[in-house]
Amino acid sequence: MTAGADMNDERPVPGARVLFVEDDEDIRELVRYNLGKEGFEVSVAETGEQALEMLEAALPDLVLLDLMLPGIDGLEICRRLNRDGRTADLPVVMLTARGEESDIVKGLELGADDYITKPFRTKVLTARVRAVLRRRLRPATGDGDAVYVQDLSILPERHEVSLAGELIELTATEFSILLHLARNLGCVFTRQQIVKTVHGDDYPVTGRSVDVQIVSLRKKLGAAGKYIETVRGVGYRFAQ
Repeated sequence: MTAGADMNDERPVPGARVLFVEDDEDIRELVRYNLGKEGFEVSVAETGEQALEMLEAALPDLVLLDLMLPGIDGLEICRRLNRDGRTADLPVVMLTARGEESDIVKGLELGADDYITKPFRTKVLTARVRAVLRRRLRPATGDGDAVYVQDLSILPERHEVSLAGELIELTATEFSILLHLARNLGCVFTRQQIVKTVHGDDYPVTGRSVDVQIVSLRKKLGAAGKYIETVRGVGYRFAQ
């Protein structure tokens, strides 16, 4: 199933725990109520400092993070999560009033899996959270759809990527982009096609944001990064 299909799938993610970090009480209660109604276990933090304390005590399955927080802001929290081996693989969805392309790019560069701007529709937010969580929490049921390219292995059901036997940590979005390209060797995809495949139709991300994800992927893949080729004026393809 593609990530785009996940976006429209209304199945719950049983028992998924979400930490929502937001200083506006009305928004906190709105999101807590709506996610709770959909079966999520939601805890909330009002400040960045409180969020870090809660993360130190116990890890959720996903962090829904406002950027404009008093004290430690959301971008700094994301930096700290990304630097800490215990939390580097923790899915982060940014929820913020900052809708400029530069802000979106910065959030993605810091490892966010998704980026939702305010004002937002609660149904869209719930679908985005559900999609990111399902990509992370899929059970390991076998390697039937595994993709092998030279010494690069991609195991979708385990959400694992390894290069010469060494595991590579990717965000959910990076993993989905890599899997899509690798499953379609030699096919060229535009940036907008990549966004649609990974996130679905209703997703306000620019081509520049896709470029940022590709740059991050290449860095993490090391020598295998050369497989992701830029087709000037068109987009990207995966070539052996």
